[in-house]
Amino acid sequence: MIMKQFNLLFASLIFCTLSCESLSESHLEKIPLIPIAKTTLPTGGHFYIKPGIGIDFNKEDSTIAPVIRALKTAWKSSTNLSLDDKKSISTIRFIEDKTLANEAYSLEIEAKSISIISSTNEGYFRGIKTLEQILLFQSAKETESIPFTLPTGVISDKARFSYRGSMLDVSRHFFSVEDIKRYIDLMAFYKMNYLHLHLSDDQGWRIEIKSWPNLTLHGGSTEVGGGEGGFYTQKDYREIVAYAAENFITIVPEIDLPGHTNAALSSYPELNCDGVAPPLYTGMDVGFSSLCVDKEITFKFMEDVIKEIATITPGPYFHIGGDESHSTKKEDYRIFIDRAQQIVQNNGKITMGWDEIQSTTLLPNTIAQYWHSAENAQNAVKQGAKIVMSPGSRAYLDMKYDSLSPLGLKWAGYIDVKHGYDWDPATIVNGITEKDILGIEAPLWSETIEDFDDLSFLAFPRLLGYAEIGWADNHQREWEDYKSRLAEHGVLLEELKINYYPSPKISWKTK
Repeated sequence: MIMKQFNLLFASLIFCTLSCESLSESHLEKIPLIPIAKTTLPTGGHFYIKPGIGIDFNKEDSTIAPVIRALKTAWKSSTNLSLDDKKSISTIRFIEDKTLANEAYSLEIEAKSISIISSTNEGYFRGIKTLEQILLFQSAKETESIPFTLPTGVISDKARFSYRGSMLDVSRHFFSVEDIKRYIDLMAFYKMNYLHLHLSDDQGWRIEIKSWPNLTLHGGSTEVGGGEGGFYTQKDYREIVAYAAENFITIVPEIDLPGHTNAALSSYPELNCDGVAPPLYTGMDVGFSSLCVDKEITFKFMEDVIKEIATITPGPYFHIGGDESHSTKKEDYRIFIDRAQQIVQNNGKITMGWDEIQSTTLLPNTIAQYWHSAENAQNAVKQGAKIVMSPGSRAYLDMKYDSLSPLGLKWAGYIDVKHGYDWDPATIVNGITEKDILGIEAPLWSETIEDFDDLSFLAFPRLLGYAEIGWADNHQREWEDYKSRLAEHGVLLEELKINYYPSPKISWKTK
């Protein structure tokens, strides 16, 4: 009997030893983070997720409030537990280190504490998004027999480019405030920090201008294919801007000038050289419309529009478009862009424009967005402009994945997941190096998409690759490694209820 009890005890000790040993192994370096972190150093322990975990932060700093809200939301959604605003045996601490760059952070997970170290709230927030990914991957593995823990170690991280964005075209098809908020959530999750809203085009004018009300009442009433369109009141726009700021994303408004303006020309006939309003347009052609340079009311219109939007946009940039103005004479185009740049500057903003704006004299600090012509981008750099990299053949989210894709266009070629990921912004255009580049942006034009599921299908999973291109150093990125990490994010995308494209190049992991 004694020998039988001893054998049972011995067996239970062996089981406990094996299970505890398995539990104590640290796998922090195996968490498939996107974007990949600069350095990850595992330390072989575990932080146990349990009730009563506290937060230690500077309560006198009112600016940290969005950071604390973000942490509490991420923690609650991942663990179903709430955090306390006080120190505890187990505590999440925010520690200031002024030696770190703007968005840089360290995430230190120890047995009894988690420390997020940064010099800025932006850095704290990026650290929280890393912690959120770790929490979600660990919670996905949680079972009744394995406690919910985080592996211990130190992640040190910082961004390669200061501008990591996406553009959403709300003019060809309109997307609601809630749709935009959801897109902001997903961008922030992957450490993107600029959302460029294409607010006007031939097919629709989408933002209220109080001094020109017919722009939205008439010009916002339709879209590609003849749908009902829509527009944002200035209150709506402020709500979007505020929500983006909570997620440390800056809104870049675009009013496309002098072409892509049929919705405006149809709304106000005095903006046409012949004084006759064209009908509203619901097709997909480009390059046929232009404001009239010979009328001073055109520039009054530009001043009013830019001023009203700039006043409710706290971010530094205002995008004036400038692309595909095929029906505008070259000299007229130069006049438009020169005047628009000056109006933007007078309203305290920095001008952005598509790469065609290089044909004018660019003001200091103007940003050129490379999408089509390498020569245009090179000439903009020669004028001292910084470049946002959005090469159509690599970064356009509206391009089809392949010939079988049900959504998207193909004028710039097919962009599968590998082709969208496997390029370097600092080498793609001869003569343009890292010092010339502000960052990257992945535009999503909306000719073929009508709702958030359509949007998601084209944006995901490619947006994750663009997020990593903007954040991680090029030497860290390698397709086979990224492919294996991306496969693991199938679980997260399903959890987030994202209608993503299940690329056959990826061995997706799902629940």
